[in-house]
Amino acid sequence: MSSIRSRLTTGYAAALAGTMLVFALVLYAARRASSYEELQRYVTAEANIVIGIIRQAELEGRPLTQLRDSLAGPTVTPTLSQLLDGVPDYVVVLGRDDIILYRSPAVRQLLDIGYSQLIGRGSEVPVTGPGQLASIQNEQVLIVARAPPDPQSQISRVVVAASTQSADLAIAELFGTMLIIAPILLLASVGIAYAISSRAFRQVDRLINEVQAITDGRSLHRRLPVESSGDELTRLAVTLNEMMARLETSFAGLRRFTADASHELKTPLAVLRADVERAMSPNSSRTEKMVALEEALQETTRMADLVGSLLTLARADEGRFDLHREWVDLEPLVREVFETAHILGEEGGLEVTMPTVTPTAVMGDRTRLRQLFLNLVTNAIKYTPRDGSVEITLSKTGRTATLSVRDTGIGISAADLPHVFERFYRADRARSRTAERGGFGLGLAISQWIAEAHGGTIAVRSRFGRGSTFTVTIPTAEEPTGEISAIDDRGALEEGLDQDSESRRS
Repeated sequence: MSSIRSRLTTGYAAALAGTMLVFALVLYAARRASSYEELQRYVTAEANIVIGIIRQAELEGRPLTQLRDSLAGPTVTPTLSQLLDGVPDYVVVLGRDDIILYRSPAVRQLLDIGYSQLIGRGSEVPVTGPGQLASIQNEQVLIVARAPPDPQSQISRVVVAASTQSADLAIAELFGTMLIIAPILLLASVGIAYAISSRAFRQVDRLINEVQAITDGRSLHRRLPVESSGDELTRLAVTLNEMMARLETSFAGLRRFTADASHELKTPLAVLRADVERAMSPNSSRTEKMVALEEALQETTRMADLVGSLLTLARADEGRFDLHREWVDLEPLVREVFETAHILGEEGGLEVTMPTVTPTAVMGDRTRLRQLFLNLVTNAIKYTPRDGSVEITLSKTGRTATLSVRDTGIGISAADLPHVFERFYRADRARSRTAERGGFGLGLAISQWIAEAHGGTIAVRSRFGRGSTFTVTIPTAEEPTGEISAIDDRGALEEGLDQDSESRRS
């Protein structure tokens, strides 16, 4: 397969050859036209000189013709003939009734057929206007005819012809010069173009070698060298570096995701296997078997929750998770979440309060919003020691609804804070495998997806040992007009209509 530099050089050579050919044709045509125009002016000047000599003799009153032979007719006088013989080309002077009064020495040397051709074409050329090309005795000539300005003159027409050999010679010299110089220029230009393209693609070769060394999957930390020229190749190197940085992050996340998922599944699978073996043991009592099966059921439920969370995030990443969007009043939803939090807080010896609730509504999926709020509340309760407090507030600012969950729990260190929304990430203090603090590290990742899917954001402020505050902001919605704003493809149309009818009656 040919390289880009070869194709560029070939294309440049073809373009240059085509350009030179067009230039040569234009130059040839222009030079040919210029040569024939110059020849036209030269022959016309000779004809004017002949007319001027005859006109001068008439003005001086000298005779123009003499009768030397009654059979041959009149001819110009010897004095006038001597003057006219100084014109080097073919000259014929015609008198009244087209009598030939003078023939130049070049005409007298013509054969009869050439002489007849000259006289015949000369009588056809108009006395005003450009000359005409003709072949006289196998010679290409330009014929010009002129008439004296005085209608009373004894002559009627002067015919002058000159060979085109000088014009053709100039054109041939130009064509020969171009045939010699053009290949040399073409070869030199192609060589220079190949050298320039090779130098330009030297950086491309270096980029290719660097990328080949990096794409083994173990060297994504390396980066391509970036020059300070600011050209297209520099921008390409910068773009590739940015891409490799994203790939490095994605690969690291994938490896961590795989390792964490394996770690999360390894322990419950081991416990499940032990419980099943204990239940199947013939030495186990009925009570021990029931306890083992109950523990196995708990681990199965735990793994089912993990797989469900992973499936939710996978569908969200692929954009295949449709939300059932409808008009949702957040006040009753948040109060429902508060009641659940209050029950959980009582079990953990915590004080759960909700001092501020501002009525507001959003367009969203009520089930997913409830999941989002419950994730934040249960996290706050989970990581807050006994006798602590959790505060829930719902407010509205402009066209934004804000839910805040503040706790007085263990908090998050500054090093862990940027990673809390990553999948399977848990701070060291939160990695306790006790029953009340067990988790997968996927809750906040799912919460972030739900918030962003509703066009909102989720943020956290925390100091280690002083509690945390999670804040969710979601754009608000206008009051519904009674129509269903959005229904997902899983088909809850009838349910939506029933809910809308009930809201109207209430």
